[in-house]
Amino acid sequence: MDSINLYEKRVFSQNGEDGMIEELFARIGTTNRFFVEFGVEGGVECLSRNLAYAHQWSGVLIEGHPLKYIYLQQTYAALPQVATHQAFITRENIASLFAQFRVPTQFDLLSIDLDGIDYWVWQALAAYKPRVVIIEYNASFPPPQKMVVAYDPSFAWNGTTYFGASLTSLAELGKKLGYALIGTDSRGVNAFFVRRELLGLARFAERTPQEAYHPPSYGPDGGGHPRGNGPYLEI
Repeated sequence: MDSINLYEKRVFSQNGEDGMIEELFARIGTTNRFFVEFGVEGGVECLSRNLAYAHQWSGVLIEGHPLKYIYLQQTYAALPQVATHQAFITRENIASLFAQFRVPTQFDLLSIDLDGIDYWVWQALAAYKPRVVIIEYNASFPPPQKMVVAYDPSFAWNGTTYFGASLTSLAELGKKLGYALIGTDSRGVNAFFVRRELLGLARFAERTPQEAYHPPSYGPDGGGHPRGNGPYLEI
């Protein structure tokens, strides 16, 4: 089986995720062509923009920052099938927000990029069954290290390596939720998970965190963000 990294292509995404997403759904097909993405800032480089603009998907975009949300509204003003909402996401409110925004229990793509409590929010969405989940991982903690920031609903990223969760910790959570890790983008930002029953259709092998990992190639020196410290769990 080939690697999903062979299909990296940037249309709107910050890295090569657009091409990886297109290839994955070309293989597994689509159901309702519905996405949910949060932590999208102004929506310019988010992972679902290519799906909305080039492939006419519908979905929900959520951003918490008031000014960034204004830009988000402007970016998608011409796409009535995409609903934008301003909300600060926590593990306590995410399921109720999904219900409020009429997110179906099963849909095609979930993208999580909160720069902080990503692990805890994905864990809180166990009742929802997106076919593909893309979630940011903290590449400064390479496998087999386990690291998840201690839960804080008011967490705000300070630009350091203290954020999110390691790839190993996310892979373990994915297994519990019914997902298989199939790769990460080559810059070491996002991890790709597919529902386990779709692995045959995907024709991408399940990868161990060690096999899927890419080191960070971002930050001020191309080797990740400045070192930061804070309470974390090894789960």
